[in-house]
Amino acid sequence: MGGGLDLVALMPAVFVLIWSTGFVVARLGMPHAPPLTFLCWRYGLTMLGLAAWAFWARAQWPTTRQAWLHLAVTGVLLQAGYLGGVWSAVKLGLSAGTAALIVCLQPVLTAIFIEWQGGHGRVRPVQWLGLAFGLCGVLVVVWDKLGLGEAHGMNLGLAVMALLSITAGTLYQKRYVGPTDARSAGLVQTGAALVVSLPLAMLETEAVVWHPEMVVALAWSVLALSMGASSLLYLLIQRGAAMKVTSLFYLVPPCTALMAWALFGEPLSWGLLLGVAMTAAGVALVQRS
Repeated sequence: MGGGLDLVALMPAVFVLIWSTGFVVARLGMPHAPPLTFLCWRYGLTMLGLAAWAFWARAQWPTTRQAWLHLAVTGVLLQAGYLGGVWSAVKLGLSAGTAALIVCLQPVLTAIFIEWQGGHGRVRPVQWLGLAFGLCGVLVVVWDKLGLGEAHGMNLGLAVMALLSITAGTLYQKRYVGPTDARSAGLVQTGAALVVSLPLAMLETEAVVWHPEMVVALAWSVLALSMGASSLLYLLIQRGAAMKVTSLFYLVPPCTALMAWALFGEPLSWGLLLGVAMTAAGVALVQRS
């Protein structure tokens, strides 16, 4: 029993580490492919992998039409909307670290929704303090990037779209999606994302260049992110309160910033360091019981 509990306890840390690489992989793959075309390749290959995994494990499938519909909605929000926004923003020049910081505003939006709803999941004062720390940290970094000319209306708008999409998807899944096998659920969600993204990808005119960096980015996106991190996120949302799960995203920007600095030389400015320190302090407060 102890080993099982240890594995469950490690799930958030593993999720944060893998999820952080998503922004770095976007930075790696975007010079070689248009964003939505890349994502369609990712969705298609992920569906093949999940289908084989679900068949081998004899995974249970949703039993009602309503369950399939709810999974499809979360797939559109958590994958097509979120990933499409992030990858398009990075393609238009937004750094991996800045994109991660904007998306980590998700806990703030989740808290506002929970407070507006009232009831059992209401946010405590100490959690509001943590959310304020995180919000201020993001504003510090974005202001710094505006001054450098990296951030502009289009890429910031796409990043905000991704933020709204993943927030809505997390809340929707927590409310409407019942316990379902993560493999079959992931297959339905990814299929819905592909159906929405493919018509838009066909409008892109840039060709895919099968550079080794492109192949590595695609392989990591399918195996580690879509089949690994997305399944972990699905399980975390089902196991934990929405506020505690979404506050994990506050830990993603520091990891992403360090990875982007090490791999691509993205500068670690004082504004960025201050921002990620504030977000780390924010997540500690939000996670308090």
